Amino acid sequence: MTEQVPVAIGAVAREIGLSPSRIRQLTDDGVFPLVRTAGGHRRYVLDQVRAAWLQHRLTQAGVGSAMTGSAHVGETPTVSLSASIAGLDEDAVWRELLPQLAIKEDSRARTIAQYVFTEMLNNAIDHSDGTEVRILAWSSKSSLIIDIIDDGIGVFRRLAEGKGLPDLFASVQELTKGKQTTSPDQHSGEGIFFSSKAVDVFSLASNGVIWTVDNLREDHAVGTSATNVGTLVHLEIDPHTELDLGELFGEFSEDSQFVRTRPVVKLFTIGVRFVSRSEAKRLLVGMDKFTGVELDFTGVEVVGQGFVDELFRVWPNAHPETVLTPTNMNAAVEFMVTRGLPDAVN
Repeated sequence: MTEQVPVAIGAVAREIGLSPSRIRQLTDDGVFPLVRTAGGHRRYVLDQVRAAWLQHRLTQAGVGSAMTGSAHVGETPTVSLSASIAGLDEDAVWRELLPQLAIKEDSRARTIAQYVFTEMLNNAIDHSDGTEVRILAWSSKSSLIIDIIDDGIGVFRRLAEGKGLPDLFASVQELTKGKQTTSPDQHSGEGIFFSSKAVDVFSLASNGVIWTVDNLREDHAVGTSATNVGTLVHLEIDPHTELDLGELFGEFSEDSQFVRTRPVVKLFTIGVRFVSRSEAKRLLVGMDKFTGVELDFTGVEVVGQGFVDELFRVWPNAHPETVLTPTNMNAAVEFMVTRGLPDAVN
């Protein structure tokens, strides 16, 4: 058996889906074995880390990934509370919840948790048409997990009906863009967009569909869910996170305005091939609200000439105020996109 070369903490983070700061904390607690370089840097053997993490989760009756739908197996929530939605104030609920959470007062985790929790609870209050909401939280020095569950119409059905979308999966697609709301007079449509990027793992389950954003692995997933009534919002936050919420806002803002977005192309179809103009038009709906759009081609294997022409010539000519930037392309996609750009040499 070939001996594994020790890797840096970033590779461990991507492999097991934990933030670097949480890996450091668990290493200091003796969960993960490590080796030191001659210069004193931390290095890890991946097989050892995987085995140690599995044993730790089994010992602690640990929390599974929201990607697999196995969260919270064997654990009693730190907090469990229910409330009537009528007249509910998300800030008051947060103040009731906060003293029971193991997060430091001046930490970045607390800032992120307050922002995301109040945004998502406010969505349930204002949009769900439900009567009751339930809050569950699992909190320790190494993990913070919060579920917000309402009994309303369901977020994907609400968006599909409110915006005339063809199906529930189109609702997922729209949410990756940002500025998507059925009540533009009351809401900016920024809450889900920024919340999905601020936490380690973010999931929305409703109407039999689940959308998960795993920011540690830099991946999205869409699948079927047992949640058919209401909406389940699942949040996983590292209490030692190094993410700065202000810097996150800044990535997508200019002069304090939300002007840039980063839709994930592969969520806009079933499969990994994009060949038609109609697919490009669907992807670009609403993009004229932004001055900059980063199109993430991760996982896309093939693009057609019509798709590229619509995306990078026809639409930009009609919307010169919006700059489209393709990223994370494989060699074949990059060839087609470069060939189709207006300034390409023919």
